[in-house]
Amino acid sequence: MLQLSSKLALCSLPLALFAVGSAFGQGQQDFSAVQIKTHQVAGNFYYLEGQGGNVGVLIGDDGVLMIDDQFAPLSEKLQAAIKALSNKPIRMLINTHVHGDHTGGNENFGKLGLDIVAHDNVRVRIAKGVNGAAPSPAVALPVVTFGDTMSLHLNGETITIGKLPPAHTDGDSYIHFAKADVIHAGDVFRTTGYPGVDGGNGGTVKGTIAALQALVDMAGPNTKILPGHGVVSTRDDVARFRDNTIEAQRRFTDLIKKGMTVEQVIAANPTADLATKFITTAPPPDKATTDRFITAFYNAVKSEL
Repeated sequence: MLQLSSKLALCSLPLALFAVGSAFGQGQQDFSAVQIKTHQVAGNFYYLEGQGGNVGVLIGDDGVLMIDDQFAPLSEKLQAAIKALSNKPIRMLINTHVHGDHTGGNENFGKLGLDIVAHDNVRVRIAKGVNGAAPSPAVALPVVTFGDTMSLHLNGETITIGKLPPAHTDGDSYIHFAKADVIHAGDVFRTTGYPGVDGGNGGTVKGTIAALQALVDMAGPNTKILPGHGVVSTRDDVARFRDNTIEAQRRFTDLIKKGMTVEQVIAANPTADLATKFITTAPPPDKATTDRFITAFYNAVKSEL
């Protein structure tokens, strides 16, 4: 079994800003109570729902490909869920971006000898420490990195891992499974929260819109899109999220150009009617969550004017 690290490689800031009704990374989460739920997406591709980002799993005779790994205390539970799907070893782990709810288990899985794959920027940021966290040990770092795209051929699949424009962060990647017609979108797209732009890790509003457009362009009418958080969605769902992000950008731009401060924009809550359009598979956001979103989005839009 996995020997779990005693230290959580969590990055609480983006989650505090962008998650709905969550206390990830705050030392308050009882991970012992978390149950891992397995969902089949298409063919031999599944995702695991637990606490943190959706974990993609491709199974087959060649071994298991894993996408993201949630938090360190959940590594054994994730391993058990994968073993229930396949008796083959986990061969490779892909990180969609830097945040600790997607990379917190890297050290544990790295110690199993897995090759960790991610964009160049992910390795650089994890090595330095994300959002005030301590630098990650060498075993937790991606050993295979790329700048634009790379391809894998595993379990009868042609898998493309590609860089998206600086959106949620500057290291966001999509993973496209050609045969299954599935895209893992990471946190560029979600059904449980507002668009998350982590400016401290290179995220941008303009890049978010461009990245969402890229996902729409690469998807077909029947493509299943797995968000970083939430449920399997369609190209049309991503297109609506893009359109609402564009509308939010327009509204914030207008208010900023009128000279409104972030406090005034928070009081005005200009995206109140968009909340339930962004958040379609989770409870409506509370005021604290909305205020954090407005603050982050305001600052990002202002920096891009």
